Amino acid sequence: MLPDEVDARLRREARRRGVSIAELTREAIEAQLPSVPPKGAPLSFFAIGEGGPPDAARRAKEFVGDAIERRERAANRTRGHRRSA
Repeated sequence: MLPDEVDARLRREARRRGVSIAELTREAIEAQLPSVPPKGAPLSFFAIGEGGPPDAARRAKEFVGDAIERRERAANRTRGHRRSA
């Protein structure tokens, strides 16, 4: 159950946009949840065994973390674009 003020704002915004309350609620929830990469999607941070920095093995966690952050930023840009529509 939503507080009365939030419920009223939700209904008002749904009317303003011409969408259902359910659709507006889904959009709001989607905008707040972190994106989850598809299972099995490769992280393309560098080609294993094809050069790279000499300390790549020691810095593997750093490279993976950077790749995940790039993927999350890209997903957030996509969600932000939808939100501004």
